[in-house]
Amino acid sequence: MGTNRDIFLKHMGLPSAQPLAIEIDKAKGIFLFDKKGKRYIDMVSGVAVSNVGHLHPEVVNAVKKQLDKHMHLMVYGEIIQSPQTRLAGLLTQNLPDDLDSVYFVNSGSEAIEGAIKLAKRYTQRTEIVSFKDAYHGGTHGALSILGNEQLKYAFRPLLPDVRQIRFNDENDLNKITEKTACVVAETIQAEAGIILPQAGFLKELRKRCTETGTLLIIDDIQMGFGRTGKLFSFENYRIEPDILALAKAMGGGMPIGAFISSGKIMKSLTFNPELGHITTFGGHPVSCAAAFANLKVILDQQLSEDADKKGRRFEEELASLPLIKSIRRKGLMLGLDVESPDKAASLLSEFANNGLISDRFLFRPNAFRIAPPLTISESEIDLILDLIQKSASNI
Repeated sequence: MGTNRDIFLKHMGLPSAQPLAIEIDKAKGIFLFDKKGKRYIDMVSGVAVSNVGHLHPEVVNAVKKQLDKHMHLMVYGEIIQSPQTRLAGLLTQNLPDDLDSVYFVNSGSEAIEGAIKLAKRYTQRTEIVSFKDAYHGGTHGALSILGNEQLKYAFRPLLPDVRQIRFNDENDLNKITEKTACVVAETIQAEAGIILPQAGFLKELRKRCTETGTLLIIDDIQMGFGRTGKLFSFENYRIEPDILALAKAMGGGMPIGAFISSGKIMKSLTFNPELGHITTFGGHPVSCAAAFANLKVILDQQLSEDADKKGRRFEEELASLPLIKSIRRKGLMLGLDVESPDKAASLLSEFANNGLISDRFLFRPNAFRIAPPLTISESEIDLILDLIQKSASNI
């Protein structure tokens, strides 16, 4: 039958021609271990998933307890299930009052799909506005609003009536009109390389949406659950979305997503037509139990509040490294530029040799990210900094 590596390369559909292809046997906290026992440090939290670290005991315990009760019972929304209701209650307790209705789904891409459908259904409009260099997922609708032509041209035609504008350009906000159903925005553009909003830009975006009756969808899939120093990234900028899309770090390592809005808006999916969005495994009880435990850990251990301090240490220590040309940061999410894409590729290869795992941004190939689990300790930060400096000295 062949080794795991043989099967991985021969029989699995792979999105990249050059996968990392490290065979991991187990993981704990910030560490991953391969079959030979070599230790790697996860500097990206499984790409913004493992905010509470790998195999957090509270999350694991919640999964085990739920497995003893039940797994899938019925298509989503038909049967009252405690893991779903408890999670919805805790989420809405920590969100603005108008975000009081949660629709659970399987992933970030499905959260975006549901949010777009909800906005079109509620407003009875068809135009969707998104931003250049934005990433919102890989499904057909999410791909339609993705802000990079290189990843989408081969799949056209995509959704019609999509308009793209420039992030941080207030003049472009005038392109949002009474014909626009929704604007889909990240507060911080992740795959563009951690591009922060300029002062006042998001408030102007919120104002323009309100003036035109357009729903503002905030994609907090990558930046949510404590990553930016707040539980949700939009809290940093004192705006409130009409619809919030969540996933990634929501489940503590288990697959789950959600789109959240007001009860008034959400009811648009209940009538005319009924079943406006349906999903079989959305809100899976095991994933919801994990997500509840995950959120409790973030809240009880004040991981959001600690994220900025930990991120600042990385920024201050690495700013003087000759290889690093610039750093952009919010909380414990950093985008670091090097001289060229080739230098970035060489650095990531050297990282792997020295037991560090990072990755590049989709739309900024000369940059890499640092976003370790929020549970990282000061001594673990010291270890990472030493290994980064060691790796950089060989480039």
